[in-house]
Amino acid sequence: MKSIRIGGVPEHFNLPWHLCIEGNDFNKEEINVIWKDFPGGTGDMNNALRSGEIDAAVILTEGITRDIINGNDAKVVQTYIGSPLIWGIHVAADSPYKNSTDLQHTKAAISREGSGSHLMAYVNAQNNNWNVDDLDFEIVKDIDGAVKALNEDKAQYFMWEHFTTKPLVDNHTFRLIADCPTPWPCFVIAVRDEVLKYDSRRIKTMLNVLNNKTAGFKEIPGIDVMLAERYDQKLEDIRKWLKLTNWSNSQLSESELTEVQEKLIQLNLINKKVKSSEILHSLQQF
Repeated sequence: MKSIRIGGVPEHFNLPWHLCIEGNDFNKEEINVIWKDFPGGTGDMNNALRSGEIDAAVILTEGITRDIINGNDAKVVQTYIGSPLIWGIHVAADSPYKNSTDLQHTKAAISREGSGSHLMAYVNAQNNNWNVDDLDFEIVKDIDGAVKALNEDKAQYFMWEHFTTKPLVDNHTFRLIADCPTPWPCFVIAVRDEVLKYDSRRIKTMLNVLNNKTAGFKEIPGIDVMLAERYDQKLEDIRKWLKLTNWSNSQLSESELTEVQEKLIQLNLINKKVKSSEILHSLQQF
């Protein structure tokens, strides 16, 4: 049985993958999907795609777009979450900062360069009319590193998905001062070019299985309770998140990709725009 190695964040968005694996849905199609958690997020997964450690990733749209333009030999094969990601802007619970405008000229904790926490700090800066060239960063690897950095005042704020970080707000480790939604669908599925060259049919079959699961995911009896228990979330928060979140089985559109590239250009995070064919790959022929 052929194996496909998938990377993703250990967050509630990816429960459909785990349900497919646990239910042997992929195995029934003669595919062994091996999941690897990446707590460090998109920057970490970009490195893993480049090195061949994983074959595919469930990854932030802006992060993989930037990395493909910068030489990552991979392609986006479909959107996974079609709704925006809500990035919470967090400070230490005892911090003097009350709103996002107070954070100008402070340091942002980011998981690593090229990560969502890195790129969205630029989006937030632009939203607040700051000079993006003045941004300062502390690389912290993951949420645990961010907790340490903010508590020790090595960084003053940390941007991470609102609901994933909510337990740290509830226990008064962090304080949420604002939200910053992405202006585009947040998660896509990217696959290494080499895998697409030799294994497109198997990738397509894997995605068909996944998309069958996500199509009815919200209607699974007790799914809200399962999500809350597995991801240490309050049931009321999970229900809010489910209302805000939509899974997708379509490809990222040309207009959405153009919007991402134009924003990255505006923020000086890429120095050129490329044709959609250099980023997107269609599997529809299978």
